[in-house]
Amino acid sequence: MFQGKNVVLGVSGGIAVYKACDIVSKFRKLSINVDVIMTKSATEFVRPLTFASMSQNPVTSDMFEEPKDWDIEHIALAQKADVFLIAPATANIIGKIACGIADDMLSTTVMATKAKVIFAPAMNTQMYLNPIVNENIKKLKKLGYEFISPGEGRLACGDIGPGKLADTEDIVEYVKNELSIKKDLKGKRILITAGPTIEKIDPVRFLTNHSSGKMGYKLAEAARKRGAEVTLISGPTNLERPQGINLIDVLSTEEMYEMVLEHFKDTDILIKSAAPSDYKVKKYSENKIKKASETLNIELVKNPDILKKCGEIKTNQQLIGFAAESQNLEDNAIAKLKKKNLDMIIANNILDENAGFKSDKNKVTLFKKDGFKKEYPLMTKENLANIILDNI
Repeated sequence: MFQGKNVVLGVSGGIAVYKACDIVSKFRKLSINVDVIMTKSATEFVRPLTFASMSQNPVTSDMFEEPKDWDIEHIALAQKADVFLIAPATANIIGKIACGIADDMLSTTVMATKAKVIFAPAMNTQMYLNPIVNENIKKLKKLGYEFISPGEGRLACGDIGPGKLADTEDIVEYVKNELSIKKDLKGKRILITAGPTIEKIDPVRFLTNHSSGKMGYKLAEAARKRGAEVTLISGPTNLERPQGINLIDVLSTEEMYEMVLEHFKDTDILIKSAAPSDYKVKKYSENKIKKASETLNIELVKNPDILKKCGEIKTNQQLIGFAAESQNLEDNAIAKLKKKNLDMIIANNILDENAGFKSDKNKVTLFKKDGFKKEYPLMTKENLANIILDNI
């Protein structure tokens, strides 16, 4: 399965360097080619010969070593990598890359690669918890770099807490998952909406719904991993900001409508998984509405229908919608598919237990405009996201 796949392993200097040998061994057993780059400090813990013997490739450490061929080595390895793994990743190498410093073979090669870069940190507990290290990690995550969280326990220095290199099995599994991801959406521009919207009633109150945004965020992450250029327009959620994705925050349905139309013309695929409010108050109260009687009447007016508008103006874009229903699921979903000129709709029953809003799982039926229909069992929204993208 992994024949022909290439991992460049960056090894930086820490006591966990010896565990990187096990990572190389596990990769080779999977027929994954491994090229190892060591920092000078890493060579103080394990000799390059050990990694060369295990990887069956020369080990690179000295930036100014006489080249073995005419390839510029850091460029050649940067281009060769399908995945670039740094394990162990010390506070030093994380800080260097976060600041754009390229002063050795490892940091220089990372700067030159277009491959996915994954860090597996390992360091003293207090170093890992240091706010400077944390800011560097946050910065790199925001730029699309990925991190495998370290384990907790007794460290070599005697401290107890987070900072141990993650289990080598978990590291290899993480990289295997990355290597297994199809890049079938490379070159595609995908616009995704997620979450609820809110419609203000007065300075204190607003209308909204139970949408968590989880489905849209999982779709955005899956599409990015499969090579798409992703823009995510999101209402308010409590979710972690996704990495490597153009995220646009909105509050109201009107704001979401405007943002979608602004980006729609440059989009190949629109997946509208958000649950924008269908109605807004006719007149917003500038002051808090006081509790004056047993009943309160608020007049509502319709919000613009984002998906219907896109269905009216689309040229060659694919439109995918969602239908959250509590009855007549199939009839309502197909009616929406036709009325809004969609290519595909994903319908779910909001009354199903452990599925839909706020849950990490969902159970759906997928309908296409050509009459295709398929029911899917309860599954994680991460798995469902990839099934939806497969169907697209």
